[in-house]
Amino acid sequence: MKSIYKYQCLFLMILLCGACKKEFLDKKPSSNILTPTTLVELRSLLEASDVISSTGGLPQISADEYLILSTSNYLALPNAVQRNGYIWSKELYDGEEVNDWNLPFRQIFYANSVLDVLNRSSFADKKESDIIRGWACFVRAYAYYDLARNFCKVYRAETADTDLGLPLRLKPDVDVSEKRSSLKKTFNQIFDDLNIAAALLDASVPPLNKNRPSKTAVMALKSRIYLYMGDYNNAELYADSTITYHNKLINYNNVSTTSDTPFGYNADEVIYQTTHLVAYSATSGTGNRLDIEVNPEIYLLFEQNDLRKSIFFRTNSLGKINIKRGYVGAGSYPFTGLATDEIYLIKAECLARKGDAIAAIDKLNQLLINRYKTNLFLPLTATSPADALQKILNERRKELLWKSLRWSDLKRLNRDGENIILTRSINNVTYTLPPGDPRYVFPIPNQEITLSGIQQNPR
Repeated sequence: MKSIYKYQCLFLMILLCGACKKEFLDKKPSSNILTPTTLVELRSLLEASDVISSTGGLPQISADEYLILSTSNYLALPNAVQRNGYIWSKELYDGEEVNDWNLPFRQIFYANSVLDVLNRSSFADKKESDIIRGWACFVRAYAYYDLARNFCKVYRAETADTDLGLPLRLKPDVDVSEKRSSLKKTFNQIFDDLNIAAALLDASVPPLNKNRPSKTAVMALKSRIYLYMGDYNNAELYADSTITYHNKLINYNNVSTTSDTPFGYNADEVIYQTTHLVAYSATSGTGNRLDIEVNPEIYLLFEQNDLRKSIFFRTNSLGKINIKRGYVGAGSYPFTGLATDEIYLIKAECLARKGDAIAAIDKLNQLLINRYKTNLFLPLTATSPADALQKILNERRKELLWKSLRWSDLKRLNRDGENIILTRSINNVTYTLPPGDPRYVFPIPNQEITLSGIQQNPR
């Protein structure tokens, strides 16, 4: 990891040289090459959305939300990662750079750099200082969770003490290599950071700056993480807290069904804005695509009066279904952040899992009535908690399509016994990914293993 962090430090130096006044640059003979010294400069690091506001793309290209149309389209993919990711190959990277690992650690480096200055300095504006501290802690937690759901096994309480977690870097030192912690320690660190962020950040979601976290975003992220962990009591608790602060749902009757960019930036439902990192556009990009299609199995789940059928999708010149751009305005890469629709679905799922089918379906219907044509929505009903859960999971698959959540859903649902088997076919060869397969955990880049000596994930 030394080379990665030296690269990050150089990246930070370039950013600061371009974004801040020369006099704030404090040259150091140690590994702390450059250090910001004012709150404005600290905030500028966290506002670097090209670094901070991205999440990994591997879960999107490996999930079952799309199909490549032909063998020739598959062979024409621009890099090995997309080809290998599509068929869940054990050898995933073929020596290519892996920003799914590097970028979150760069985000962590930025956060650590900010926190290091705050810990060594005293600022007159305590309120601003506290907000920046909370922001940095949120960024670090968000990055570590993104890494954990991609590069670690799915969380199991009974094995978390011994399952491999992540190298926990809590200081900006570039010359120190950390070994992998346990998965439990990794998640404990994530929650420690989120608890600090919750105490320091403002409650309300910034209406025009959704790259900035809030206490609401902390609650929403906790709800997402606890759902992934299988802790449904806490997932529901934090879903309730999120909805208390931010319960906005978009009435899709007021959204264009013909535009390829139906949502603007800062859509009302968005709580915290991140997008899929700039990579793998051939398999995860949005808009007119002649080489891939949305998985027909998912598209056929949408009823005729469901506005999402025209707002989410477009038909290309081959008659195949492509995904439009979601809560990212005109951005080409998918939205992967936190939004109210996900929180309603978490709340509904948790209610179903504790046996309250009526309340679960009622919460689901509160979301769905905003997705159907006016006066044409027939509220769902359920005959049992199991029936309610299945309906909610179907809606989760539809509503959260192309938001990089399906891969972690597959991991947790198979942990809980759903037995979902993925298959794909290329050149008359069928590839299969069974539940619990080691390939659900992405390998750590070989360069990282060579430099730091940390333990590799089995494939």
